[in-house]
Amino acid sequence: MIIIGNSMASIRSLIHCFALAVLCGSHGVSAEAIADRLNTPAFMSSHAEQRLMLDITAQGHQLVAVGDHGIVLRSTDQGQHWQQQATPFSVMLTSIFSTDQQHAWLTGHDGLLAVSHDGGVSWTPSLDGHQINQLRLQRLQANVSALKARVDAEPENALLAEQLDDAAWYADDAAMAVEEGPSIPLLDVWFANRQRGFALGAYGLLLKTDDGGENWVYWGDRLENPDNFHLHAIRLDHRGYLYIAGEAGLLFRSVDGGERWTRIVTPYDGSFFSITEFQQQLFLMGLRGHLYRSEDGLDWQAVNTGDKATLLGAVVDAQKLLLLGQGGLLLQSSDGQHFTRLDSGERRSMSAGVAVDGGYILAGEGGLLSVESEHE
Repeated sequence: MIIIGNSMASIRSLIHCFALAVLCGSHGVSAEAIADRLNTPAFMSSHAEQRLMLDITAQGHQLVAVGDHGIVLRSTDQGQHWQQQATPFSVMLTSIFSTDQQHAWLTGHDGLLAVSHDGGVSWTPSLDGHQINQLRLQRLQANVSALKARVDAEPENALLAEQLDDAAWYADDAAMAVEEGPSIPLLDVWFANRQRGFALGAYGLLLKTDDGGENWVYWGDRLENPDNFHLHAIRLDHRGYLYIAGEAGLLFRSVDGGERWTRIVTPYDGSFFSITEFQQQLFLMGLRGHLYRSEDGLDWQAVNTGDKATLLGAVVDAQKLLLLGQGGLLLQSSDGQHFTRLDSGERRSMSAGVAVDGGYILAGEGGLLSVESEHE
């Protein structure tokens, strides 16, 4: 569960139960300090691979990992050696997605969204929290205007009047966000190709582009999420259906590439932190070891892994599913129903990983970790 207080904790870190390091709160950090993080280059360190890393992506033998203080690490030999890449920002980076060997996107705190066109060597900001606040305000003000016109045409329609009141409240909230500055973190990003993609984050934030990031539109009002619960992960299944998982048992599905979204009822009302697909079955995971499996994305069945540690992410290859949990928990399965615990020799939590020859490269507390796969 994400807790928002007078100063916002590191969202992804708190989600993953890593630490309660105080970061980018709109009430506790000045707009000048936030602007500094968005525009201050990351510090180059010889020990960067030992810092908190939150996500990693692979394209062939090339790996790129992202983490704290704007750190981007790149390897061209499946994680044997790493090199920190210069970045023009120093916010915490929360996710990375590569569309091919050359093109990738990353997300971060303060609404950072950045793109690379050279395999993760250099990065250019595409969007930040200032622009996102404006996009959200414009969209919600347009909704208010449209509803006002409908209410004027049907003054006796009580339902429309109620919808107008709700829309006005959301627009006022968006206007306050513009005044407060870029405080909302982006937590995940996904692209169907080099043109069409989505980015999501805290407080129900969802963005869409159809032109490779040249223009973004606010898409959060397309979700049935009146309480603006946080959105944590977006994934595509083998049928081409998109899923968004979030807190309070949130799960949405789109069967038309993200134009329209349907809320799916799940058997758990706690936070889901990740969703993945293994052997054409979907797996939804979250707090206190809750894991659910589905063949159709609608009906979800609990899977007992024998452990209650919070599940933070997963790594999938053709033969194995690896679940990543709090406190160093690693659970490997060849069928998605029976799991064997791997001993990494570590107690640090891992949030993401990729499969490499003979094992995995994992990202989390203390940086990057190489773990051998267990052969059954």
